[in-house]
This record gives sequence, C-alpha cells and structure tokens, in this order.
Amino acid sequence: MTDSIKRLEKEYRKFVSEGIELNMERGWPCREQLDLSMPMLDLVTSDTDLCLENDYRGYAGTAGIAPLKKLFAEVLQVTEEQIYIGGTMSTTIMYDLINKAVLFGFDGFLPWKDFPGKVKFLCPSPGYEKHFNICKTFGIEMIQIPMNDSGPDMDLVENLVKNDDSIKGIWCVPLYSNPTGIIYSDETVCRLARMQSKAADFRIMWDNAYCVHHLTDEEYRIINIIDECAKCGHPNRVFEFTSTSKITFPGGGVGVCASSVDNIKWLTRTSLLQLKSGDKINQLRHAKFFPTVQSLRDHMKKHRDIIKPKFDLVDLVLHEQLDGWDVAEWINPKGGYFINLKLLNGMARDVWQKCKDAGLSITPAGSTFPYGEDREDAYLRLAPTYPSMEELEQAMQLLCIAIKISYTEKH
Repeated sequence: MTDSIKRLEKEYRKFVSEGIELNMERGWPCREQLDLSMPMLDLVTSDTDLCLENDYRGYAGTAGIAPLKKLFAEVLQVTEEQIYIGGTMSTTIMYDLINKAVLFGFDGFLPWKDFPGKVKFLCPSPGYEKHFNICKTFGIEMIQIPMNDSGPDMDLVENLVKNDDSIKGIWCVPLYSNPTGIIYSDETVCRLARMQSKAADFRIMWDNAYCVHHLTDEEYRIINIIDECAKCGHPNRVFEFTSTSKITFPGGGVGVCASSVDNIKWLTRTSLLQLKSGDKINQLRHAKFFPTVQSLRDHMKKHRDIIKPKFDLVDLVLHEQLDGWDVAEWINPKGGYFINLKLLNGMARDVWQKCKDAGLSITPAGSTFPYGEDREDAYLRLAPTYPSMEELEQAMQLLCIAIKISYTEKH
C-alpha cells in the first residue's frame, strides 16, 4: 500500500508541476457543437421579408413569434396560447417570475414580500445551483429535499406542502435532472400535480431544460405535468421552462415558458414594460432553422454524436480507475449535460481542492445544494461537454488520482 501511495503522489506532483489548465466546471457546449448552428445566421438577411404578423422589425409581439410558438408548443405538448417566448435564456424568465411573485404576487395573490413570515421553497438536492441562487437573491428560505431514483422524496414533499402555507414552490429538473441524470417517474409527476398545498399560490418551477438533449437512441419523455395539474384542479400550479441555449447558441438563443393560458396572459401583461419586444428577428432565425420538430431532433442527434463519446469516456475512466476501490458511485446518464459523482462521506471538498491545486476546475463541492451545504460532503458534479477528448482524458486521470489520494489519506 505504501508503494501505491507513493506512486499516486508522484503522478499527482507531475500534474502540479506541468501547470495545466483544464476546465470541466460548467455545462457549456463545446466549439464543435456551436459550429452546428452557424448556418442559422445566414437565414435572415436584408432581403428577408420581415413584415410578418405585426412586423418583426417593430415593437409588437411581446410573447414571441407565431412559428416559434408553434414549434415549442409541439415540443412541450401544449397549445400555442400556452407558450411565452422572452429573452435569450430560460433562467431570465425564472428569475423574473420569482421577482414578480415577491414584489407583486402571482395573479390575484398577495405579494410574497407581504407574507407574514418567511417564504420557503423546496429544493430537491443535489440540484441546479442557479435555482438556489435565485432563492438566495430574494431571501427565500430553502428546504433540502432528498432525491431518489424516481425524483424528489414525494412523501416528504407532500407532508411539507400540505401543512405549511409559507412553502410557496418547488424547483424541479424532471428529465435528465441536473446533476443526477434522474428521470422523474410518472407517479412522481402525478403526485406533484394532485397533491394538496396549504398555500393557494404554491407553484412548481418545472425546468425542462433537457427535453430534447438525449444521449441514447431511446428518447425518454415524461408525462405532461401541465395537463396533469389541470386534470387535478390546479391549472395554474406549474410554470415549465426550456431554451435553445444548448441547442444553438447560449449567447444568442431563445428562452421559453409554458403554462396555463391564464398564466401566460398574466406573464405577458406584466412583462410589457420590461420587455416590450423580444428579439423577434433572432426568433425568426430559429424558426427557419427548425421548421419542424423533426428538424430539431435531427440537429440534436448531431449534438449527441459529438458529446456522447465524452460521457462514455468519463464512465470508462471511472470504471478503469475506481472499480474495486468502493469509493464512488455514478451513472452514465441517458441525456442531459452532467454526471453526478457520489464519493464517500467527507471526501468531496478535499478532492475538489486537490483538483484545483493541480489545475483542474470542476464545479465547487457543495454547489449543487442550497447554501452550498452538502451535509455528507460527498457529491461532485462533472461536466464533460466543453473539453476536448484529449483534455477530458487528462482531467479524468487527474480526478481519479485525487480521489485515490484523498481516500488513502482518510482511510
């Protein structure tokens, strides 16, 4: 064992001495993925007829252009009247909705700032740190909810929501969840839709970011929570989100929200001042680039061809280096952008620091929990998409060395 430790430390020192800079911290598309959408930029020129609907060059059309609404209505299985398109990112819409709820209240309800007590949100964890940061920004108390193989712990969710009117919502990434890759079961979706909430303005923030980001031939789907909520007498309970940030360009995409017709009318009406007109010309580029849902699916298969080998490489190196060590658990996800690595308790921050000291950036330990508090100090999120295959191979070898050294030091 002593010889093995010395060998690991020698390999680690070699990485440190080389002064490498490797980054697998964020779920960014790589250059090859971004190149796939470059032809989109040629689809709207000075010769393009823009005098469509109320004239795409003008102010009218706050909630998005008709052809793009039609596309996303089909993707999300709703009507076009249930679609709002605004800005370049869905995170902007999420932030805005929470801001509206705090300052003005959802349609017909008391503003959260006037609620007599602390407003709270349920946060399935590990989860998406931007959701948690939105809550933190507005002083909303976050309650960790454990995740299992079918989604959040619904027994706990139902019990909390039923008995506490200060709990105003829950964050969910239902398909290929960030970072776990979990796919919510039909039972979980139905229970979220039908559960009784003490707060009449309880809202589900349904971040369906990876609805077309499949990594296998089987394109997994989840049942339509908007329909389920309507069937259960809670038609306004859910806001669903997606975007083209990881489909075309994060710096030039479109953000989408789907909900009940009443919610979309309210969102549109209350957004007139801050976003009188979205970028309808950019929306038209997207509508021309994706004239049908099938064209979108074909485009996403090209993404899959680029990034699936990276996910497979991460899985391969983890198995080659860690099988038999009983130190880590993970799954090779069916879609999405991340791999969730669960180490033994007390190891995550140490491994993250060792990687950082050797020149490898990964998502900081604890980031995928509210307030950065991973009570087990066990979880690390890996983002394989941005590095090249060569960089990813190097990064994974370094990560595994850091894990082994941390394990031997602690055990």
